[in-house]
Amino acid sequence: MLTAATLGMAGYAVYAIVEGLIDLLWWSRVEAWANVGSVVFGLLLIAAAAFVRVLIPGGLALALGALLGLQALSIHAAGSLEMVPQVVRGSVAALLVLLAYMGARRSRPGADDAA
Repeated sequence: MLTAATLGMAGYAVYAIVEGLIDLLWWSRVEAWANVGSVVFGLLLIAAAAFVRVLIPGGLALALGALLGLQALSIHAAGSLEMVPQVVRGSVAALLVLLAYMGARRSRPGADDAA
């Protein structure tokens, strides 16, 4: 589960970075700061995905923060009329966090003893 979460987060981050760069350089649908923010949060999510994989404390919180930042910028860019893609993106982000959480609980030594 942890590997799937890490690969999903990395893929989500690469998508956000590429989308932000394309929009910044060619389309310019939103302000430049929103596109730069998307690239920065994407880079942060790549680092957080690596932290999640090796179970560094705070890695999951960092990934959650980056995912929430990307979701907020996506909502800003989409406007109020495109609700379905935002729900899908939010659901994918929530699924990735859930996979990482469950994988981390399963990978920790003594995780079964605490229950």
